[in-house]
Amino acid sequence: MFDISTITEQQAKEELERIAKEIAKSDTAYYQNDMPYLTDAEYDKLKHLNAEIEKKFPHLIREDSPSKRIGAPLQSGFGKVSHRFPMLSLGDVFSIEEVEDFINGIKRFLNTEKDIPFLCEPKIDGLSFTARYEKGAFVQGATRGDGSVGEDITENLRTISQLPQKIEGSVPDVLEVRGEVYMSKADFLALNQKNETEGKKVFANPRNAAAGSLRQLNAQITKERNLSIFAYTWGEVSERLWTTQEEFFNHLKNWGFPVNPNNTLCPTIADIETFFQNLMEIRAGLAYDIDGVVYKVNDIALQERLGFLTRTPRWAIAHKFPAEQAVTTINNIRIQVGRTGALTPVADLEPVNVGGVIVSHATLHNEDEIRRKDIRIGDSVIIQRAGDVIPQIVSVIKEKRPIDSVDFVFPEICPQCGAHAIREEDEAVRRCTGGLTCPAQAIERLKHFVSRDAMDIEGLGSKIIEDFYNEGIIKSPVDIFTLEERNSGNEYDLFNQNQGLQLEKREGWGRKSVENLFSAIKSRKNISLPKFIYALGIRQVGTATARLIAQNFNTWNNFAQDMILQETEKLISIDGIGEAMAKDIVEFFQEKHNIQTIEQLKKYINIEDFADKINYETQLSGKTVVFTGTLTQMTRAEAKAKALAAGAKVAGSVSKSTDYVIIGADAGSKATKAAELGINIISEDDFLKMLI
Repeated sequence: MFDISTITEQQAKEELERIAKEIAKSDTAYYQNDMPYLTDAEYDKLKHLNAEIEKKFPHLIREDSPSKRIGAPLQSGFGKVSHRFPMLSLGDVFSIEEVEDFINGIKRFLNTEKDIPFLCEPKIDGLSFTARYEKGAFVQGATRGDGSVGEDITENLRTISQLPQKIEGSVPDVLEVRGEVYMSKADFLALNQKNETEGKKVFANPRNAAAGSLRQLNAQITKERNLSIFAYTWGEVSERLWTTQEEFFNHLKNWGFPVNPNNTLCPTIADIETFFQNLMEIRAGLAYDIDGVVYKVNDIALQERLGFLTRTPRWAIAHKFPAEQAVTTINNIRIQVGRTGALTPVADLEPVNVGGVIVSHATLHNEDEIRRKDIRIGDSVIIQRAGDVIPQIVSVIKEKRPIDSVDFVFPEICPQCGAHAIREEDEAVRRCTGGLTCPAQAIERLKHFVSRDAMDIEGLGSKIIEDFYNEGIIKSPVDIFTLEERNSGNEYDLFNQNQGLQLEKREGWGRKSVENLFSAIKSRKNISLPKFIYALGIRQVGTATARLIAQNFNTWNNFAQDMILQETEKLISIDGIGEAMAKDIVEFFQEKHNIQTIEQLKKYINIEDFADKINYETQLSGKTVVFTGTLTQMTRAEAKAKALAAGAKVAGSVSKSTDYVIIGADAGSKATKAAELGINIISEDDFLKMLI
């Protein structure tokens, strides 16, 4: 496994970026096409490594992180349904020790040492749905989609006999019941046998079969597939008639919804461990597939206190089952060069089947990892599909090592451009010094610029960027926005005799695809401030940090001017930005070619001022606050969460831009500095009153 204890900030940033890209690709395959190419184990471990890195470097958390990312954009063919309350995903853990850490984190947040009861549920491997009832009548159904907007599958859900069409008895006027649509193992086998006989598509697993069946445009096909459901939570509700998860499940059963019979209330961590082990033992004998256990704080009042971490709840977690492993041989070790010049070793493997997927490559991360595990070409190794864009090597089977085996020597020269590759002090990564003269770095930076969480230009995928760069069509971000003009021949083109690029004549292209590309580029000429900052590819600046910067500087000019003037202190005062990151950000703005590129870009794009979409109505809306001293009514973490939820900005140090300093017991230098600057100093009680 990857050694988190030795990872540097820059390496962590690169790991998070690679993971985010792979998750985006995987989610599209999984949620849109019902054809996942990653096994559940790999996908889970991928998310797990992301969570571990985020735990060590919280300021690097990206908006497209697996801890925040939900589903994928919608396909055409279905109507859209906006979720009044987002359909959230859960964080993942893979051991009872991590479960214990999660529970202890909740206790610290709530400042309690008492046991907190959890409702434990089998995690069904199916497709999430929400069913809306008005006056007890089923009126609309939807998929999760991207978490905010789903697909309208009302008629398809009506065909599932287990879903009540009318709820009798005491029921809220508006009630959204959420759960999982699945296909039993028996129905899955029967469907595949039937399809194979008829020469139709055979599904890889019950989850794919359920998703493909539920998302049929012809509801009659859905009806013939014999789908099942389990209900487990709620969305919008006009009146909540329950105070605990357990009580909610009792309501579900009374209303006629199927509820998993294995759901169990566990008062202690020992009870939780017993539940997990028992479920592992009976897993194979269940009539449906499960891939883990979900733990939810039972008390709804505590759930509300705990709140959310962007798009995942603090009060729930998914405990996944272990990953699968396999043994294979390393045929070669080669070096890849990333956007920031990082040299990453990759092992080419003898292809092997791991959990139903053929694996032929594995990341080795860096030269320290190779040395620590003593990995060599020709070694027999244990691998698992987990934790990175490509699988990882767990360990070497040294008893099988060839007699003529030699140590792998990590290159000190970039394999792409021939420039020196140096390793800075305290960094695990060796980097090419070629900068933008290195084609690998230039291409990767362009890929980053057009990526989903940056400019999000559809139609400029990795292969197209590589081809366009190598052919001289796109060498810098500015070239993207002159593409249409150059294609038509409006600019003088020596090589094409002023006839333009004529992209529509390229193999695999056509007039429509070219028009779509130009339309996608035009649609991104207005770009939000956080996306633009992230698109620049500044070292250590992920999507979360880009949003922090935007939230605190509000406009591009404010940010750029202060960075050019090297106002490092303004960055460090932002809660979540440290000295190393601030240094990298300021250094980016000291490079003349970066400023020149940005000024050229501004001729073609409009960088929108930052405006938080949430309509805050508290006295803290838009204010910058700093906490100091020991709070008595809540933990510091809970106080920060409440401030952010009220629309405030939380800073780590006091400056002229601070509006309020909230002091607790034993307040120190921050209170003193606030008094010197004439900043409002308020008590914890005053702070709580301002939240209302």
